[in-house]
Amino acid sequence: MTQEQALEILKTGANVFLTGEPGSGKTYTVNQYADYLREHNIQPAITASTGIAATHLNGITIHSWAGIGIKEHLSRGDLEKIAKTAYVVKRVAKAKVLIIDEISMLEAGTFGLVDLVCQQIFQSKQPFGGLQVVVVGDFFQLPPIGKVGQAQFAFKSPSWQKANFAVCYLTEQYRQDDEAFLTMLSAIRSNGFTEKHLANIQSRVIEPDKSPKDITRIFSHNMDVDRINSQELGQLSGKAEFFQMFSRGQSNFVDSLKKGCLSPETLELKKDACVMFTKNNLKEGFVNGTIGKVIGFSEESNYPVVKITSGEEIEVSPMEWTIEEHGDIKARITQVPLRLAWAITIHKSQGMSLDMAVMDLQKVFEFGQGYVALSRVRRLSGLYLLGYNQKAFLTHPEMQNQDRIFREQSQQIQDDFILMLKDEIISQQNNFLIACGGALSKQALSKKSPAVKKEKTSTYDKTMALINEGKNIEEITKARGVTQGTIIGHLENLVLKDKINQEGLEQLVEEGLLAKIPEIGQVFRELDTDKLSVVFEKFAGEYSYDQLRLARLFLSFN
Repeated sequence: MTQEQALEILKTGANVFLTGEPGSGKTYTVNQYADYLREHNIQPAITASTGIAATHLNGITIHSWAGIGIKEHLSRGDLEKIAKTAYVVKRVAKAKVLIIDEISMLEAGTFGLVDLVCQQIFQSKQPFGGLQVVVVGDFFQLPPIGKVGQAQFAFKSPSWQKANFAVCYLTEQYRQDDEAFLTMLSAIRSNGFTEKHLANIQSRVIEPDKSPKDITRIFSHNMDVDRINSQELGQLSGKAEFFQMFSRGQSNFVDSLKKGCLSPETLELKKDACVMFTKNNLKEGFVNGTIGKVIGFSEESNYPVVKITSGEEIEVSPMEWTIEEHGDIKARITQVPLRLAWAITIHKSQGMSLDMAVMDLQKVFEFGQGYVALSRVRRLSGLYLLGYNQKAFLTHPEMQNQDRIFREQSQQIQDDFILMLKDEIISQQNNFLIACGGALSKQALSKKSPAVKKEKTSTYDKTMALINEGKNIEEITKARGVTQGTIIGHLENLVLKDKINQEGLEQLVEEGLLAKIPEIGQVFRELDTDKLSVVFEKFAGEYSYDQLRLARLFLSFN
């Protein structure tokens, strides 16, 4: 499913599970939805399962939002006490939309407690008291904290089933552009990691003394990270400069911000220090995860000047992290958005995109840890590996069948949505805005939806025009400035509407894959399925999901 399709489904008010592989744009999509709600005077409740994830979103942990803290169970008395706590009631009662990020790290029991609190405060037996609930994340990544080997994922909760989530499985890829590396990551995801994939990994193993300088190292344990950062900084001979964090607001919210912020309260830097940006600022040319080296300090402001890998030099001024609640800023902290970056933990790297990284996966102890670490880098050539253990290439075994279910549910939602009339979609979206007390825009009042129009008509027409010019998939992808997965999605729609025949499709596919189409098609037939995940596992990751999607299209003509 594309980001645009997921966004239009979110706007209808349906409860949504937004998922996809690392780099598919989950956070970007949910931020787009939050911005849309705010534009219509609806303030979403932004939460996450961890402090770090919440800080990235200017939100708070779901535990704090619901007033449950560290409790694993709520008695009737506990529930009544929470429902009488003024600040919790005010916070929850104002909400119309609840967003929970990094859902993979939230236990099923805690998820159920949030449901109970919402029902109690809204005095409603509807799931989550009638709120629209949007959960975001990827269950192949880090499991619930403290439940190693016994993960009770949120989707196992009865509250998950009652919420009847529309699964939006994003299939576009914005981080990696290395097909061989993507295939390897997909193989880890499906527990189909083979000797062939291991050979690729082993080609990136290096000796510790040959590790590239000033490239972030990723470890599984904090003690390794702290030791290396302290050791490397101490070896620099320059004068140390200190930058202190400033804070304002309610003390509990300030504490939450500090705990989740990747920049320390006291940031110590020296010339030549390896640093990482901890916040996004596209205007200034950096994002969370951008790596650079301190080349000096401004004579006027004394702020650090950082040269990033592209060669650009940036004077780094302090930025703010805030917690917002219904449009009001409850707390803010201000700090230079940097941290020492000779080393970082896998946990704190989640959500980052790195051009290069040195990784030590020898002490990996959780399912998904290795997968999270490896998927931080954009391509295989940017990976330098100090070592690994057997668990580094394993994801949670329970997720194989569940992922198949999620993909199938998403495909069904996508198929149903494509067949809906635009007026019906617009009507659902407008009705939801009205139900939330939001303001309809002039475009909404005139029943025009630019986003739907773009996705349903103009974007397909533009792709079809390039097809008529004789361009192949790779050329169309470059011309449109989108991913190959997006263009394949367009082809699926165009074939469904009989705008492309078999001969026309053959002209679009590169010869190497075209020769394999009969073999792949035969497997679809033998397994009597049109499900990509089943065929992907049969081929043990030999073909990517995009390649299988193309092969499946040819079955439409038989």
